[in-house]
Amino acid sequence: MDKRVLGRDLCVSAVGFGCMGLSHGYGAPVDEREAVRLLRQAAEEGYTLFDTAEVYGTGNDPHVNERLVGRALAPYRDQAVIATKFGLRFDFESGKVPLPLIPDSRPETIRRSVEGSLKRLGIDHIDLYFQHRIDPQVEPEAVAGVMADLIREGKITHWGISEANEDYLRRAHAVCPVTAIENRYSMMARQYEGLFPALEELGVGLVAFSPMANGFLTARYGKGQHFDARYDYRAAMPQFTDEAVEQNRALLKLLECLAQEKSATPAQISLSWMLCKKPWIVPIPGTRKVERMRENAGAAAVKLSAAEVKALDDALDAMGMSAVFGGTPVASGRQ
Repeated sequence: MDKRVLGRDLCVSAVGFGCMGLSHGYGAPVDEREAVRLLRQAAEEGYTLFDTAEVYGTGNDPHVNERLVGRALAPYRDQAVIATKFGLRFDFESGKVPLPLIPDSRPETIRRSVEGSLKRLGIDHIDLYFQHRIDPQVEPEAVAGVMADLIREGKITHWGISEANEDYLRRAHAVCPVTAIENRYSMMARQYEGLFPALEELGVGLVAFSPMANGFLTARYGKGQHFDARYDYRAAMPQFTDEAVEQNRALLKLLECLAQEKSATPAQISLSWMLCKKPWIVPIPGTRKVERMRENAGAAAVKLSAAEVKALDDALDAMGMSAVFGGTPVASGRQ
């Protein structure tokens, strides 16, 4: 697979692997042996960026995703770029789906988190350490100061911010250079395109999560789709309702037509669109299936010209589409 550079010098596969769905948010957790087998197959086929977090798990085992990622990638440590995250916990006691988010980026919490992640992943340093969500009670300068300390100590080599805004990014970057932000970005969620000039100015990459709108842009979901509300966030996502399928018919048709023209799939077109837009964008789709993993990797070989990308942008700008899941609100304070 082609490679890309995030920030100054972090070389990663053009398409990364989002590991969350193996343990959290997309149904009951996958059998760990199957998850390990899938991640190792991805590494064999050219993936180098693997994205996890300390909170991707269940009420019974909140940290399971990091452990399985560490186990799976142990034989590939020299080539794997492991990204994990700090500064967020899920409120498993609420009984709500999606789970409410509680931010905590106090320096002492970060210190506990990094040690826990290193142990669970079985590694001596984290390649890319993301602040999972902004904590309104902690200044960006304070967070960046801890990141600078962790880099000096050799516990992390690069850091980033998830769901960053420009002010927070600039303030943090001034203290300790940010390698990448990890924000929600897809054809249905383009609100962060306004950040692109700042990212280019600062030399910061974009790791795009939910790059296919939680799978909707694969064009494989129709009316009457059922998701288990106990485990699967898609049960509450507006783009998967029967009404939304009708509202998004033109969008899916656009993807299907271009896919046919390019001998690709709608999923690959939705990823190629952002890959061909900027050289510093790296999508991290997740999957539980080997064939989908290979399909996602194949998006890096689908080339769209600048004119084709602009035509897609223009079509998306003019197109009516449904609401799309934008993430669970972050609680305003800690308990």
